[in-house]
Amino acid sequence: MKPQDIGFLILFFLLLFLGRPVWFVWVGLGCLVLAIGLFATWTFFKAERLTWYAALYFFTYILISLLRPHKVE
Repeated sequence: MKPQDIGFLILFFLLLFLGRPVWFVWVGLGCLVLAIGLFATWTFFKAERLTWYAALYFFTYILISLLRPHKVE
């Protein structure tokens, strides 16, 4: 397990614990912005990992949004 994987898991579980789904979107966007910089410097391995992390953050946001009951007025 690489250090970025450990950081991803810590941040992922921290966001799950906090319970704010919109933060998953912001962190996913941050991962994509960092990946753009890494792709520009030809650091493909870490940039590819960041895009996978972003996809997992977005997927988690969608899953939480679908499973959370909505209030109907």
